[in-house]
Amino acid sequence: MHMLILGLGYTTTRLARRLFSTGWQVTATRRQADGEAIAFDSDDVVAAIATATHILSSVPPVGEHDPVLNRYGTLLAAAPARWIGYLSSTGVYGDAGGAWVDEASPIGFGRRSARVAADLAWQALRDDVRVFRLPGIYGPGRSAIDRVRAGTAQRIDAPQHRFSRIHVDDIVRCVEASIDRGGLGVFNIADAEPATNAKVIEYACNLLGVAYPALQALEDAHMSPMARGFYAESRQISAGRMVRELGIELAYPDFRSGLRACL
Repeated sequence: MHMLILGLGYTTTRLARRLFSTGWQVTATRRQADGEAIAFDSDDVVAAIATATHILSSVPPVGEHDPVLNRYGTLLAAAPARWIGYLSSTGVYGDAGGAWVDEASPIGFGRRSARVAADLAWQALRDDVRVFRLPGIYGPGRSAIDRVRAGTAQRIDAPQHRFSRIHVDDIVRCVEASIDRGGLGVFNIADAEPATNAKVIEYACNLLGVAYPALQALEDAHMSPMARGFYAESRQISAGRMVRELGIELAYPDFRSGLRACL
């Protein structure tokens, strides 16, 4: 069993370590080669595509294009791999006015036009592609716990904006389940309790025994354009297909259990 991971990042590093620990051969790419990965633009990637039994891309669009499909799309379409996956984003659904969305909901109405195009291109690449649409990813070293500890957490007064989340290790479990059970097509991967930013930050503060940051109006908060963009859209992610077809029972079905594990 040989997994080629295109784009070794936060989530896929944890997947790679999990697979390696269970006897897999794992080849991964980064922009530049290092001790863990080969260079994305190298002949080694071509060789890995030709021999890998499983291939997963986590590379997001750059500008308006998907770098993986631009460079390797023809090879991937003809690759002998028995399983191919792509880590997409629930941002493809755009603004749903706070309503629940599932895999049958329309996409392409939000600010993530390049991500929508990549999502659709991966689905069209070949019949056996799995597309995993992910909401806000958190886990050890990258959670509300860490932001509170660092003094960078902001508590935003936006009760109408509930966000879905997923613990990084539950993503790994879902990918493994897809490999074992073989479900095809699009899967939303999300926990069962969308929640406001303020509720999550308050729970993290409770775990750490510290005071809450001051409650701020959204317009007064200091945020990057990307972070502020999340508040331009509101949706809650239904992941029923994940449960039914992948047989997944999340280890962290809500932000409280996930934050306790991070702590």
